[in-house]
Amino acid sequence: MVGNGLAVIDGVGNLTIQRALDVARNTEGDLDPYVSEFLELSVQQVWSRVQAQPDSYILTKDEFAVFNYHVRRFEGSDIAQRAIARFWVNHQEPEILESFGSPIPRV
Repeated sequence: MVGNGLAVIDGVGNLTIQRALDVARNTEGDLDPYVSEFLELSVQQVWSRVQAQPDSYILTKDEFAVFNYHVRRFEGSDIAQRAIARFWVNHQEPEILESFGSPIPRV
C-alpha cells in the first residue's frame, strides 16, 4: 500500500503524504484505518532515515510534515530536535534568514 508512496482511498483517490495529512487534520471522530496506517508507515520510514544519519539527514518538506504530525512521539529526543533544526536551516529562503542579521550557513 505505501511502498510506492501511494494508496487509493475511497473519496480521496491516490493517497500521498499531504493528502493523508489533510484527511487526518479534517477528520472528526475515528480516522480511516488506511489513512492511519499510511501515516504510521510513513513516519516509521522517516524516523528510520533520521536514525540512520542522526547528524546529517535533512528532511524533505513531506517528511517534515508527517514527522511534525507525529511530533509528540519524539518529545525529548535530541536526534529529533536536531533533525527539525536542520530542516528549518535548509528549507528557509536565504532572504528570510539574512533578515535576522547574519546569514545562516546551510548544513
